[in-house]
Amino acid sequence: MPSAPGAPARPPVNPIQPAKLLRSKWTAAVPVAREKHFLVTRLIEPDDPAMRLEWVEIEAVHSGRVRRIAWRELRDPSVWRQGWV
Repeated sequence: MPSAPGAPARPPVNPIQPAKLLRSKWTAAVPVAREKHFLVTRLIEPDDPAMRLEWVEIEAVHSGRVRRIAWRELRDPSVWRQGWV
């Protein structure tokens, strides 16, 4: 759906469903320390079951380093690309 004339254009986002993130593959748009390819290895469920998923753990394929990020960060194509590119 096009935006209204004069309204700022919204950047495109990676379409993601949180329930399907586990074991998904991602490529960092700007690699740091030779870490470019990542796998989502864990969905961090909130303590309260009524709350929604907020955090995931991703593992760098090259180094095995694990870090925790908000899953919504994966929607930003300037930071992450879906799949191994």
